[in-house]
This record gives sequence, structure tokens and C-alpha cells, in this order.
Amino acid sequence: VPETRVRHLVGGGARLLLERGFQETGEPASDAMLDLSFDEFIDYYGRHIADHTKLWPGMRDQLDMLAERGALMAVCTNKVEGLSRTLLAMLGIDHYFPVVIGGDTLPVKKPDPEHLFEAIRQLGGAREDAVMVGDSETDVYAAKNAGLPCICVSFGYTRVPVPELDAEAVIDHFDEFPAALAKLMPKYFA
Repeated sequence: VPETRVRHLVGGGARLLLERGFQETGEPASDAMLDLSFDEFIDYYGRHIADHTKLWPGMRDQLDMLAERGALMAVCTNKVEGLSRTLLAMLGIDHYFPVVIGGDTLPVKKPDPEHLFEAIRQLGGAREDAVMVGDSETDVYAAKNAGLPCICVSFGYTRVPVPELDAEAVIDHFDEFPAALAKLMPKYFA
């Protein structure tokens, strides 16, 4: 699969990425092939998890701001929890996220709202004080299913055009994040 097509395949977890990759080649994979490929992919990904991964510009500043204001933060991802924790540590941002809910943490994955509800419970937070920040249709739909507002970044990994996702706020750079928070959570960020 040409590298230019890979970004289009991302979103929804490793197994779905592999399934989409096989479809791109014109040879859909059987469940048995996907099972084998998944194990190989996870092994490779684990050994190269941060080779080309870096934070989006402005993200660390926003994490610092949220931490300084006492915000409780969690990661909700359909990636494997252990690998997600490893990646956060490799990027030096694991201390911001005491809770990580991965695709294998619960019997459900995003867009199921339980993914977000469990993160809020583990943080000791309240749903009415929560906001989802995401980059894909899975994230926005999880927020909608949970009845939470969502800030969607326009530069992430979505297969659906961001304007069609109908998120409560869309940002094009993390410098715009404080204004989006102030709009959605004026009680805390006005």
C-alpha cells in the first residue's frame, strides 16, 4: 500500500487498519489472516512505537495549562492499553494521564460511550464537567453517544471530513484550544 494511502486507513484500531490495508491491495483478508497479521503488527508496533511519533504543535503547552488548572485528564483509545501507555511514556506525557482506557480495557470500544464513562469514573470526575478532545469520527460519535461536548482537531486521522462530524468545536491548531474550551466550558475556562 503506498504511503500516501496509509493515513486514509488509520482510525478504529489495528485490526481495522489491517483489514483496510488488505482491501487496498484488492485481496481482502480472512479472519484467520487478520488474526495472524494482528499479532505480527502488534509485535512490530510495540518495538517501533515512537519511531515517527511526535506531539502535534502546541499540544504540550495545552497539557501544561490543563495540568496547572487542575484538569483531570484521561486517554480513551481503541489502541491496546499497554501499548498506549508505552507510547505516552515515550513521548514524555504519561504523567498528564493517570487513566488510560484502551481498546482491550473494556469489552467495548469507542464509539461506545462506556469507554468515556469509565474514564470519568476512574478519574473521579463528573460527566457534566467532561469534554472529549478527538481527531476522528469514532471520537466524535463516542462523545455524542455519551452526551458530552467534543472538540475535534481538523488535522487528525478521520475518514469523514471534519465539518460533517458536527463536533461542538473544531480547531486547526492547539493554540485555538483555550478558546474552544472557554466556549464549551465557560464555568471553568472563561
